Amino acid sequence: MSNEVEQKPETSVNFRFLAEPTDVNFGGKVHGGMVMKWIDQASYACAAQWSKRYCVTVSANGIRFIRPILVGQLITVTARIVHTGKTSMHIYVVVRAADPKETKAVVTNRCFITFMAIDETGFPIKVPTYEPLSEEDKLLEKAAIQAKDFAKKLDLNFETALGWK
Repeated sequence: MSNEVEQKPETSVNFRFLAEPTDVNFGGKVHGGMVMKWIDQASYACAAQWSKRYCVTVSANGIRFIRPILVGQLITVTARIVHTGKTSMHIYVVVRAADPKETKAVVTNRCFITFMAIDETGFPIKVPTYEPLSEEDKLLEKAAIQAKDFAKKLDLNFETALGWK
């Protein structure tokens, strides 16, 4: 008999690190592509933790670049499950930056990113259902559903108006 107790999956992850000189663009600020990489990595960890499966990125919606990030700032990337479909996980990501000697952080980026859990053969596989608990959780889930619906409409527009598949 095992002493292990099955627990509900964690709904969020936090990555914390310092922005490095190798992360900057020609303007001396952290490159937007580097921020997108951080978002994708934290989101993958969140999705894999939730689903207990290998996951792939499906889409990133509404990536906002609100403030620049400077070399040496302490970065916190918070990724949290806010909605699940049958095989997909919708994750809200917030990036914050702060002087490591201070306590006040500012939001620099935010977005929704969607991951799909897949099995060993690469086919989608069912994920645990997310149940929002707080009022903020419910509002974020509603926003994620709206973002998902918008992405579907955008895909349809690409297909019908432009012939893209």
